[in-house]
Formats: sequence, C-alpha cells, structure tokens
Amino acid sequence: MILKIEKDHQRFRQIVKGRIRDDLRKFLTKGELIGKEGKHLISIPVRGIELPYFRYGDNSGGIGTGDGKEGETIGKGNGKGKSQGGTEQGQHMMEVDLSLDELADILAEELKLPRIEPKGKHRITTVRDKYSGIRTVGPDSLRHFKRSFKQALKRQIMIGDYDPNNPVIIPQKKDIRYRSWKEVKSPQSNAVIIFMMDVSGSMGEEQKELVRLESFWIDTWLRKNYEGIESRYIVHDVAAREVDKHTFYHLREDGGTKISSAYKTCKALLDRHYSPDEWNIYLFHFSDGDNSSEADSRDCVKMLKEQLLPFCNMFGYCQVASAYGSGNFINVLHEHLKKEPRVLTSRVNSKDDIYDSIKTFFGKGH
Repeated sequence: MILKIEKDHQRFRQIVKGRIRDDLRKFLTKGELIGKEGKHLISIPVRGIELPYFRYGDNSGGIGTGDGKEGETIGKGNGKGKSQGGTEQGQHMMEVDLSLDELADILAEELKLPRIEPKGKHRITTVRDKYSGIRTVGPDSLRHFKRSFKQALKRQIMIGDYDPNNPVIIPQKKDIRYRSWKEVKSPQSNAVIIFMMDVSGSMGEEQKELVRLESFWIDTWLRKNYEGIESRYIVHDVAAREVDKHTFYHLREDGGTKISSAYKTCKALLDRHYSPDEWNIYLFHFSDGDNSSEADSRDCVKMLKEQLLPFCNMFGYCQVASAYGSGNFINVLHEHLKKEPRVLTSRVNSKDDIYDSIKTFFGKGH
C-alpha cells in the first residue's frame, strides 16, 4: 500500500513538472516566484491540477435542522445583500513546492543548457550513491537486517505468535527490507558571481524588476553546477561600491553614469578575495547602456581585455530597455570584443526576453 501511494505521488510530481515545462517562459517572468524562494524551496502556482478528493452523495435532505426551502439562506447572514454572485467559472490553483535543484533541472532540460565545465584546480564532479530509503524489494547485498528483524517482530506480535519467554523471531519473505539509493552528483568547484548594476536616474523600478528576475535565474543555474558559490553585489552611477543583496535590488539614485567605476570596484574585489586559481569567476553587468562619455567606454573595453576577461569564466552584459538611456554601450562591446568568446551580451526589453537571455548566457556551457 505504501509503495503504491509513493508511486502515485511520484506520478503526480511528474505531471506537475510537465506543466511547469510547458509554461516555463511564463514562470521565468513571475515576480512572486522569487518572493517565495525561502531557504530551499520555491513555491510555484500551477493552474489546472487538482488533488484527488472524495465526492459525497446527495445532501439535499436539509442542513441539520430539518428540510430546507428553496431560496432559503444557509449559514450566517440575513440574505439582504444587493450584490449578485458571479457567473464565471473560477480557476483552480494549487501551490507545489519544488527544490531549487529540481527547478534548475527543468530549466536545463527545456533550454537545453549544457553542464558547465569548471576551470581551475577543482574540476572534479563526484558521483556517489546516497542511501536514503527502505524498499520491500532489492538485491541480497542491500538487505537491511535490523529493519527486517523489526518487521518480523512486529508481525508476530500483531498475530499473537510472539512468546517473550521464548523470543524466537523467524522472518518471512514479506518481512525482508532492503536499502534503496539514488545517485547524487556533487560538484566540487567553488564559484563567485559578481552582479553589477547601474542605479543612475535612467534605471527605474521597471528596469530593476527585470534585473531581479534575470539575476535570480542566473544564480539558480550556477548553484546547480557548483558546490560552493558566493554572490557579491556592486552598484554604480558615477561612482561604484559593494552593497548587500537587498540594497542592490532596491537602491535608486539620480546621478549620471560612469561604467568604468563598477569594473574598477570589481577588479579590487577579485584581487582581495578571489584568486582565479581557486575560483570560477562569473561577472554580470546590468545597465540601460547609457555611459558618461565615449572615453569612459573605451576605458571599460581596455579594463575588460586586460584586467577582467583573462581571469574569469564569463562576462555577461545584459542591457535592459529604458526610455532615458542611450543604449549604446552594448554596441561598443560588439565592436571591440566581438571575437572574445567569454563576452556574452543580451537585450532584455521586457520580461518575455528573459527566457532567451538565460539561454544566450549559458547555452554554450561556459
């Protein structure tokens, strides 16, 4: 009976995952998804899937105090309300908890993301067997003596066949229990993600929401590939500084933009804490493409070539649409760094573009 329930539950989980795959582009753009991230689980609302339930027979014989009459109000209330009930059928919704690993697997399968190949000294991904359950079938080598003995003892006590003065326990075939296992991949490399964002006056709440959604999925996919990962956050207008995660997503300023300040702060952070021999380094910059001058854009290109790209796995530049930004910086990168395989760029004009942007950044398995 327990095995049957477990199989039914696994089948239900597969149905849920199938629905998420079908609507992955929509789920990638849901802001409330991130708000329910929690520590380990992420709650995704899935429409159209109903849990099994009992349906009872006709209950028209009254409401517990005798036969009711047509039009009579049931329960509390005086029936004097003027509003009429709606006529549209409601949408059934339930919430299903998925681990971030499960979510990353769905993301990888649907977007056809290859596994990342870490660089540096720690390249090995170990695969080990994790014994996490008990089954009624299995090979003799995995027979669990203690569980089998307890099951036999329980059975004999229940049928009255146990004599405490002569405690002989004879297991039957149906009492035998076996250890069960699953393969667990354990990436051994460490990685750091440094998120940089323009917080000047041209970056409004709409642009920050796009950054928040995109960076969440970047973080989710990289954490699937690395055992140890750290995230650091840098904001900039004409000057740059490191901040915490909450400040990164909520800070808004009214100054101008000098992109090179962010790259200088990033380089200083790497020099202090993250040796390229020990860490896989991922850099992501979000901006509307507006910069203070062409000279500063040239400085940015020089810094990327000489100080950042030689030591990082990937530099991803995501340009979000803004009515106030020039949008020219992405063209500068295309002109001067188009032959650099570690530089990847994407344009996100709306939430619908996040799906393709993630595929652009990780579709080659950087």
